[in-house]
Amino acid sequence: KAVPEKPESGPEAKVTEVTNSAEDSQLDAIIVQIGQFGRFQITNYLMLCLPIICNAFYSISYVFTAGQVPYRCNITQCDSLQSTYDEPFLNFTTPLRHGVWDQCKQYAVELNLSVYESSCNASHFNMSEQVSCEDGFKLRSDERTIASEFGIFCADQWKLSMVGTVNNIGQFVGIPLGGYLADRYGRKFILVIAGVLSSFAGLARSHAPEYYSFLSLEFLDMAVGSTLFPTAFLLAVELVGPQRRVVAATAISLTYGLAEAAMGYLAGYLRDWRVLLRVLYAPALLHLIFICLLPESVRWQLSQSREMDAKSTLRRVARVNQKSLPEQQLNDLVRSNRLLVDQSAAPGGHYSVRQIAQALGWRIALCCFVWFTNTFIALGLSLNSAHLSGNKFENFSMTGFMQLPGILLATTLMHRVGRRWALSSCLFSCATLLLAVAATDEVYPLASVLLYFLAKMTSTGSFMILYFFSSEIFPTNCRNSLLSFCSCVGRFGSMLAPQTTLLIVYYPYSPHLLFAMFGFVCSSLVLFLPETTNKVLPTTLTEARAL
Repeated sequence: KAVPEKPESGPEAKVTEVTNSAEDSQLDAIIVQIGQFGRFQITNYLMLCLPIICNAFYSISYVFTAGQVPYRCNITQCDSLQSTYDEPFLNFTTPLRHGVWDQCKQYAVELNLSVYESSCNASHFNMSEQVSCEDGFKLRSDERTIASEFGIFCADQWKLSMVGTVNNIGQFVGIPLGGYLADRYGRKFILVIAGVLSSFAGLARSHAPEYYSFLSLEFLDMAVGSTLFPTAFLLAVELVGPQRRVVAATAISLTYGLAEAAMGYLAGYLRDWRVLLRVLYAPALLHLIFICLLPESVRWQLSQSREMDAKSTLRRVARVNQKSLPEQQLNDLVRSNRLLVDQSAAPGGHYSVRQIAQALGWRIALCCFVWFTNTFIALGLSLNSAHLSGNKFENFSMTGFMQLPGILLATTLMHRVGRRWALSSCLFSCATLLLAVAATDEVYPLASVLLYFLAKMTSTGSFMILYFFSSEIFPTNCRNSLLSFCSCVGRFGSMLAPQTTLLIVYYPYSPHLLFAMFGFVCSSLVLFLPETTNKVLPTTLTEARAL
């Protein structure tokens, strides 16, 4: 069954246009009247910080729980219980690799040792022959990760990177599933279920006895919890008026960046992966209070023909914000909504996949490519920043802090030039800065590092605009599903990004050039998306296509 077109002329066209316009203007007029971002919305946002913070923790915590701990071979002839990672005897017992002690090789020990001789002597090691570690490993720090506890060293290091891959596979499964369920059963219901189940999975993972149970729970955690951010984001955006949506999205995104920065310091303080997981996941049980305190999205309630619930929510908003709300306005909203739902081609308020593809196929495909590019560049920059010198906990926190100016930059651009040009400008700037990094690194290394972080900042700004933009170009009753689908496809970018480091052996700046190429192409293609600045959110496919 084809998606009904809006007639171009005649009486039917006028009826349809009036109905759609009335529905859009009436709801937004009510929100403006009762407060676009009043006391009720502020309280709501404070509650929604919980799933935002949790998602920031859970999607990247494997950096510390499955992080590699610096180590070297334990030299039986020289090491003792009191010896440390750096000892003078390493100069003749352990080779150097890229300026640090080799993790998996040591010099061969001469076999013709006298029982009266001290075995820790340079003459007893053959520095022309390297062998694998024979008697375990000596760690540099007291940090405990699954690498040190489960003995994941040398040939088994692929298991550590596999945790990140499984994490992204879990997001690949969980985000579209959570989006579909949120559109079907409501935003609030999914937030509560996802938050509680994710808490259980994380706390169970903190008791994992061995590697594969840890890996299974990592997947389960993201399969049920990865929908927290997109669902909370949409719920936040749908509860405010059109002129305050940018402010609302900025508050959510700033919270995410601060949460990542805080996790870096928290991990540096705790330094035990089991304790860290318990501290990160226990607060997620607070999602249970949403059952009583968090309101459902009014737009979702209207799309599901639950007009009485929508009226109750709007009255509650007006009461908390101390605003008046005439009953006649609510009755007019209900009548126009019923007429709009009846005219919709979606049985029961839901569109089929074929209808969505026919109406918005090109837009969905383009949105998926933009998501792929953004995740590819953003995660790729984070992974390649690991080569920067300094404390890894502080570097990670700095990466989180760098998101803050990027978000503010994105907000300013969206206000001044609109969504499309803001997104295109950030992508183009990021690509240009990456080319500048490759051009200046050898001659001006400090300037190159600064340019690199500026590229990370603009990449964050691009991501913030994209999340906001994606939530505005799709209709209400399939918005969460389509946003989640685009985000899901974007996970292929995050899966591909770790492989870019393999290109360094061919040319040191191959990843930079690859990211820049995608950035330039994507910055041009996003200009084909519709502009949504200061426009009401579309309710039907016809309205979305008419943007």
